[in-house]
Amino acid sequence: MARLLIVHHTPSPAVHAMFDAALTGAKDPRITGVEVITRPALAATAVDVLDADGYLLGTPANLGYMSGALKHFFDQIYYPCLDSTIGRPFGMYLHGNNDTDGARSAIEKITSGLQWRLSQAPVAALNDPTTADLAACSELGGALAAGLSLAE
Repeated sequence: MARLLIVHHTPSPAVHAMFDAALTGAKDPRITGVEVITRPALAATAVDVLDADGYLLGTPANLGYMSGALKHFFDQIYYPCLDSTIGRPFGMYLHGNNDTDGARSAIEKITSGLQWRLSQAPVAALNDPTTADLAACSELGGALAAGLSLAE
């Protein structure tokens, strides 16, 4: 069975709503053959990453960068996972009060180093996520899970 790992930092109601929507999409009952695992960014380990077939990353954009929690996640898993996760698909959702460009760029640089493959367009929401933002998060989670289901 394929495994989708959702690594998230959800300190605010806005990011939590995005996480809930992405999780709902990933666990759509029409998608079979995929186990969805969630880990807070400060608790996710290299073993979690190595055991997964794809990744969904969620973070607020703090001071023009990803959250410290997600950066800590990458610091912990980078070298142990560097050679073993090449080509794996990932997606991301981001929330910011002003912009999310710096956070997105930082994640893209790190995942480029890991040689992960961005398989879905990122979802970025500013201020309070709209209904459309939450629907996009649900579609993101569903698309990543469905892609893994097809790969199995």
